[in-house]
Amino acid sequence: MPVAATVRVLLVPLARTMPWRTLGAAGAVGLLLAAVPRLLGDQPSDWLALNLLRVAALALAAGGAFLLDDPARHTTTPVPVRRPVRQLLRAAMMVPFTALLWTTAVLLVPAGVRPPVGAVTLEAATAFALALALSAASVRFREEPRPGAGVTAVLLTGAVLSWLLLPDRWALVVTVTDERWASAHQRWGVLLVAALLVWGVCGTEPLRRRRRRRRAAGSPEPARTTT
Repeated sequence: MPVAATVRVLLVPLARTMPWRTLGAAGAVGLLLAAVPRLLGDQPSDWLALNLLRVAALALAAGGAFLLDDPARHTTTPVPVRRPVRQLLRAAMMVPFTALLWTTAVLLVPAGVRPPVGAVTLEAATAFALALALSAASVRFREEPRPGAGVTAVLLTGAVLSWLLLPDRWALVVTVTDERWASAHQRWGVLLVAALLVWGVCGTEPLRRRRRRRRAAGSPEPARTTT
């Protein structure tokens, strides 16, 4: 079957298994947090607006951590489409929805205290990519059918520890007026690239599963040699 036809066939069943309720709940929490400065009435502080937007980004990333949840993973292993394609299709359905939620969250922050949009969007994208990378790693190495809850715990714990324990020269969570703002976001960029690479590596099929595929297809395994 051609790739395009296979993708069309997969879209509907994949859409049905997407964690839309979890994504919607995470998005609602994120929007509520982002709206707090506007709801306060008086002009809020820049610090409050920035950090509420950061927590909103974490909420959206926590929703993304459930992207690969599939309770039937162990009973639906023999499928004709490889795991990277399935994961990319899931991400392709989730990213526009998450991007819309993030754009709304940013616009909810009053313009007078809104932090630099590009920089905070980089932070949000990195948190989201880390959630995907951790989920893919959990699926690959632990065959976890529902990695979302555990990944969310790791993501939130990591965010707190990075704020409390990272030395000043490696700080990621800084204010807009801090002289480390630009260098911190260079580190955010490096972290984003690393997370995407991890997701790409962990999105491949485990070696033992490839062998099962070959056996199921009736093809012989490659001969082993001894040294």
